[in-house]
Amino acid sequence: MLQGIERLVNLAGARESALSGAALDDVVTAVRLGDTGLLSHTDGHFAAVAREGQTVRLSRTIGIPLRYFVAKMFHGPFLVVADRIDTLYEWCREQKIGWQFDPMYTRMVPAHYLIEIDQIGCPDPAPRYHRFFEPSVGTGPADIEETGARYLSAAYAAVKSWLGTVPPGEPIALAFSGGIDSTSVLLLARQALRDMGDDPNRVRAFTLDLGGGQDAAQAEAVVSELGIRDQWEVVQVPGDRFSPDEAIRVIEDYHPLDVECAAAALCLLGAIRERYPNLRYLLDGDGGDENMKSYPLEDSDLTLSSILRNPMLYQEGWGVDAIKHSQTFSGGLSRSYVRTYAPAAKYGFTAFSPYSVRSVIAEAVALPFEDVLGGSVERLYTLKADVVRAGVKAVTGIDMPIHPKRRFQDGAGGDTYRRWKVSKSYCRQVFLRQWEERLREAWSPEAERVSGNDITVPLPAG
Repeated sequence: MLQGIERLVNLAGARESALSGAALDDVVTAVRLGDTGLLSHTDGHFAAVAREGQTVRLSRTIGIPLRYFVAKMFHGPFLVVADRIDTLYEWCREQKIGWQFDPMYTRMVPAHYLIEIDQIGCPDPAPRYHRFFEPSVGTGPADIEETGARYLSAAYAAVKSWLGTVPPGEPIALAFSGGIDSTSVLLLARQALRDMGDDPNRVRAFTLDLGGGQDAAQAEAVVSELGIRDQWEVVQVPGDRFSPDEAIRVIEDYHPLDVECAAAALCLLGAIRERYPNLRYLLDGDGGDENMKSYPLEDSDLTLSSILRNPMLYQEGWGVDAIKHSQTFSGGLSRSYVRTYAPAAKYGFTAFSPYSVRSVIAEAVALPFEDVLGGSVERLYTLKADVVRAGVKAVTGIDMPIHPKRRFQDGAGGDTYRRWKVSKSYCRQVFLRQWEERLREAWSPEAERVSGNDITVPLPAG
């Protein structure tokens, strides 16, 4: 019954962003054959799925999410793959097995792994994980100038690679707060376009102002100092459009800081779309904080020791074998990059951050943090500014303005945002309530349901 039946339903397709080192078709072949060696020699982003016999293999990088769900049919387990949870659910509803679905039974492929799942029936076997990204830890120079040059040169190369995929003449938006990461990306993009013989003014910076925040004034000061004020505009959005509930629906997650960030992103990108209906390409600096471990430890249960002894903690979470790892959501930026990806996708943008690609992460991980910090949390909080400023100077020759660090939602909303702050329990309750409403349709008495034992049901399209 199970032999010779295609039971992989790939709703996502193979995708890439600024991929280098191999063509996308070669990546798909490598995933099918389990060739982690080829995957390790690529850079940029990809997500791919392929089947070899009874084994399905899936792989992705940080910038492109990939999820799957095991649906049960008479013909055996069907592995359904998509970039969103609700896409998986809609497929199940079309097959009249929506009653089987639970969002917590879906799985996110963790970034930087090739995973293997055998389709051999019940019980479902656990996936096998194989890393393809193994950056050297702490082997780089302790000198800030040299480290900055290496880190920002890698980011410059990533920006230039991505810009090479944007059609000639197409304008490019940049989510811009005037902070370290977005300012550095603006300067790198302008430099890359200039070096490519193109117009650096193709990049236009946009700053969100929800009322009461400091980013608008900060961003204006930065572009004025750099002499590019004409390539910047502030986007004022009424504070009542900031909706954590809508953000939860869009990113399909309930981590409060990511929810708040996504809510602000939805305000910014929605307003840009209203102003510029044909603008499609978007740059941002997501991942810069993770690379330089630039988060206040006081806001979490983390210690300096925990982040130093887990070099990829902010990018990947605690690891696929850790008790804290969420199979439903993955961990670290592997999980939270959806705060950038999903709002951009909702409004028709193709988003890219150079700080999320492996070559740039590798340069960050190579920094000998323990030697540079000397046990000082205070030095950790000033490190990113020194590294990025030195790197921007080395790559572009520009002395980059440095302003205080703020989260995106805080800088856009300020005191107004602080009244919007939400807890994890609230976000989780909203997430579950939204799914309860959706699943009620599949479980209603009027809904047409198919039993997994029904042998008359035709095979779904693969």
